[in-house]
Amino acid sequence: MFSKSKINEPGPRTPEPEKSTMPDIAAPRVGGDFMPATTPKAKPGPSILSSDLTVTGNIKTSGDIQVEGTVEGDIRAHLLTVGEGATIRGEIVADDIVVNGRVVGRVRGLKVRLTSSARVEGDIIHKTIAIESGAHFEGSVQRQDDPIGGGPKAAIAGPKPAEAVKG
Repeated sequence: MFSKSKINEPGPRTPEPEKSTMPDIAAPRVGGDFMPATTPKAKPGPSILSSDLTVTGNIKTSGDIQVEGTVEGDIRAHLLTVGEGATIRGEIVADDIVVNGRVVGRVRGLKVRLTSSARVEGDIIHKTIAIESGAHFEGSVQRQDDPIGGGPKAAIAGPKPAEAVKG
């Protein structure tokens, strides 16, 4: 009924500020050029290859991959997780590799971990390795400081052949 508020009373009005036609996400103009607002990029989760998927061909990413299905080809990633029901036939190269399933081919990684359900048939080249009790492994294991840098280290060059002596 009665209010001390002066909202509804007539009187001088103050002008409302002009509304911008620019969307709220737009950044201010810099040097006359429109600069879109940037949002910080969140680290994406791993790409997951589901158990009903079969991939024939090579896979390469700078991100993380979790394989639950079958891959017939090489895989290169940052973090590679091989699921319990997964099978990979090819070389796998990653900074961090966790094998729960089956790999037939060479494994190269900075950190390689074979869990108790792992089945690996191939050589493992690593910087650090962990093999849990119960893991099945057939192949050789070789430690290198840079296992993902392109394979075996270059052989040390021997002496250069003597130059022909002009006589």
